[in-house]
Amino acid sequence: MIVIPAIDLKDGRCVRLRQGDMAAETVYSDDVPSVARQWQQAGASVIHVVDLNGAVDGEPRNLREIQSVIATVSVKVQVGGGIRNIDTVRRYLKAGVSRVVLGTAALTDRAFLEQACAEFPRRILLGLDARDGKVAVQGWTTVSETRAIDLLKEVSGCELGAVIYTDISRDGMLSGPNLSALKEVVEYSSFPVIASGGITRLEDLLAVQSLGPRIEGVIVGKALYDGKLEYATAVAAVGQKHEARG
Repeated sequence: MIVIPAIDLKDGRCVRLRQGDMAAETVYSDDVPSVARQWQQAGASVIHVVDLNGAVDGEPRNLREIQSVIATVSVKVQVGGGIRNIDTVRRYLKAGVSRVVLGTAALTDRAFLEQACAEFPRRILLGLDARDGKVAVQGWTTVSETRAIDLLKEVSGCELGAVIYTDISRDGMLSGPNLSALKEVVEYSSFPVIASGGITRLEDLLAVQSLGPRIEGVIVGKALYDGKLEYATAVAAVGQKHEARG
């Protein structure tokens, strides 16, 4: 299991939100490339970047900052937020992004998801963001009636690289992950699972890891930035191996 530091971008800065609320932000840095460099130097093998403005607006809004991250580090960079058409997928992957995350589009435009997976097998990640078990879209501003596990079943035929499961109620709250929901996702998923939301302590990491080999990694944000969790300690605890981009 790998520990993946998150860089959430809003208005060109590295921020963290509480439960996805764009008005409840904490700004951590105006120098996004230096944050990425910090995580690489700490031993990260993958960095998870989210364009928060893009997620809400439906198109990339922090492209310059994402390009600067790619130019700064040599490890893998995966990107999500506002990727709603195949041209955006192609642009990101051509720019050096290793994998792209599709969330809203997976629910609202299945043909696009299928096209992206066919054109870029295993380089598309499903961003499965849920509140009370139901899929949220449009930067978490809207909750659908579709259950997360039902969406998983529907996309089981796509060549996805992994599923990123985020429990919105836990995100940015330092309250621990929703292990019961995560366990259900692991059971229903045909793909590796990356856990996100609420990871705060080493005990949280080990609890997620105990769900089995289908857990590929965990994304950690606020706990790292607030110093609740030390990255090197987290990596050592789960036995992560370094992986360069290529």
